[in-house]
Amino acid sequence: MRADAQRNRERILDAAEEVFARHGAAASTEEVARRAGVAIGTVFRHFPAKDDLLTAILKRLLARLAEDAAALGGADGLHTFFTRLVARAAARRTVVGLAGVDVPEAVGRLGDAVGELLRQAQAAGTVRRDVQRPEVMALLVSVCQGALHGGWDEDLQARTLAVVFAGLAA
Repeated sequence: MRADAQRNRERILDAAEEVFARHGAAASTEEVARRAGVAIGTVFRHFPAKDDLLTAILKRLLARLAEDAAALGGADGLHTFFTRLVARAAARRTVVGLAGVDVPEAVGRLGDAVGELLRQAQAAGTVRRDVQRPEVMALLVSVCQGALHGGWDEDLQARTLAVVFAGLAA
């Protein structure tokens, strides 16, 4: 892909994240184009349908999360990742309806990175040995889903994470 086309694609995705976070999945692609500073045809050239745009946003988000998780490590890496992810979910409150979207590769990379954080935390003795990756992923999803709903503040976030971390503690 040409450099200018790649820049346009990234600008469109950045704008779409903002627009959909603010207005939900029903927001218009025209608003995305306006915020990205491109013509609507440019949006459709990169993303022929709105679902393609929503899928690209989700894949990019999951890839970033996997990169974040992979960059962490050690005894506190899993706790740090949990805390950052929940704070991000609470701050953005992004609700994008993507029912039926198949993104197994991106989710798989995130699961692998979280699994490695879990392995390191268990090796350091900070997380119980009987905890497995599926439980950790379920906890992440659940706590982030809670953060998407109203009434979530830093105090509730801290208390919720304290409960989760106490349950994971060795």
